[in-house]
Amino acid sequence: MKEVLCVYSTSACHLCDLALRVIDAALSPDYFEKVIIDIADSDELIELYGVRIPVLKVQRTGDELGWPFNEDDLIEFVNRVLFTDG
Repeated sequence: MKEVLCVYSTSACHLCDLALRVIDAALSPDYFEKVIIDIADSDELIELYGVRIPVLKVQRTGDELGWPFNEDDLIEFVNRVLFTDG
């Protein structure tokens, strides 16, 4: 079963485009399903993430990684959250 990674984003967000490129380069679609969530569709999401996007959230655990991050940061985050105890 693939791990679902939610990417909070919105249109015309240059940093969001950069984050998506990092995610695509670092994580295999064989193991991860990327779900892009446009915060503009929800007042609640705008309040939560409006000044923080892009934000990557592991759906199963609720852990978040905020921008900026590079491939190494992302891999370390995923390993820590999903593949280590505590």
